[in-house]
Amino acid sequence: MLDEWQSKLYDDKHYFVSNYGKGILELLEPLKGEKILDVGCGTGDLAVEISKSGAIEKGIDKSEDMIQTAQSKYPDLNFATVDILNMDYNEEFDAVFSNAALHWLQQPKEGLQKIYQSLGEDGRFVAEFGGKNNVMMIRNALHAAYSNLFSDSPPLKEPWYFPSIAEYTTLMEEVGFTVHYARYYSRPTPLEGTDGLANWILMFGEGMLQHLTKDEKRTLIENVEKSLKTTLYMDHQWIADYCRIQVIGKK
Repeated sequence: MLDEWQSKLYDDKHYFVSNYGKGILELLEPLKGEKILDVGCGTGDLAVEISKSGAIEKGIDKSEDMIQTAQSKYPDLNFATVDILNMDYNEEFDAVFSNAALHWLQQPKEGLQKIYQSLGEDGRFVAEFGGKNNVMMIRNALHAAYSNLFSDSPPLKEPWYFPSIAEYTTLMEEVGFTVHYARYYSRPTPLEGTDGLANWILMFGEGMLQHLTKDEKRTLIENVEKSLKTTLYMDHQWIADYCRIQVIGKK
């Protein structure tokens, strides 16, 4: 499979993903000696924070590029290229942690079943990811600009899954979790530099734009920027309209 992720662009321009993720670590409360699985670990910045507690950390991501970067940055930690749907862990972990990854999984119940299976008795699942209406203004602008520019092409197919709290916690309960905590909140997120929105689209929208040429992508992004300039560009900075979900489930 084509690896759509660019670890250098991720670390250089989108380090806010890990910075914001430090908040969800407070809900994880890792303890010394615990075995913790970081699902969708990216380039490893939160995995190393977890390891500082003395927990035994394992980070997985389906992107080989991300995992290679994580392993080079943190050679003492354990990383592996694994798709969540292909996990075969069986009651091996005290906790499963995930930040900004599960909205990429369009088979959420199957993913939750794999997470549940990987946890030992009384194990906990702690996660944050994009929720209902996440980056809705950006997504709407992308679809509108694409439709205007490429009217003869099929509509864009989004790679994301942005559920409501009710939808996701219901799935958690269906696979066996007891939901102890769930929160939905808006989190307007600054994007670095005047090209912040362009970099965001190139980083996170590459999967649905890979059929376009470089020039076509540039034209599309310019149209999106123009349509959003009055609403999401403030003080020489783009602000992404993020909406997030946090959950804690116990096995």
